[in-house]
Amino acid sequence: MKRNRIQLAAICAFAFALVFAAVAGAQGAKVAGKWTMTTDGGRRGPQTATLTLTQDGSKITGTMTGGRGDTPLTGTLDGNKITFSVTRTTPNGDVTNTYTGTVDGDSMKGTVHMGQNDNPWSATRGS
Repeated sequence: MKRNRIQLAAICAFAFALVFAAVAGAQGAKVAGKWTMTTDGGRRGPQTATLTLTQDGSKITGTMTGGRGDTPLTGTLDGNKITFSVTRTTPNGDVTNTYTGTVDGDSMKGTVHMGQNDNPWSATRGS
């Protein structure tokens, strides 16, 4: 009888841990704050920018600050998957770059779609 109670307690503890992990994962990543981002600029070499992000649930807004000044950004989070876009006005019209990637604690990495090219990017929290 005592053995059954111990087994039942162990099963309940395991189930609680699984539920807790599922809830924590469903809440998604936290990205609000400042990030230092590096993008492979192809022939121009690595390009560095600062991301200042705010987060409201799965909605992301903020600013990308780099060699071309401040550019607003908007995006979304789905668990640890991040997507955001920046649109810059150039002499040839508006250019939108779309960043996709994954968040892992205080780091992010992924791919940016720039025109006809896809380049890797990464970011670390803090600056």
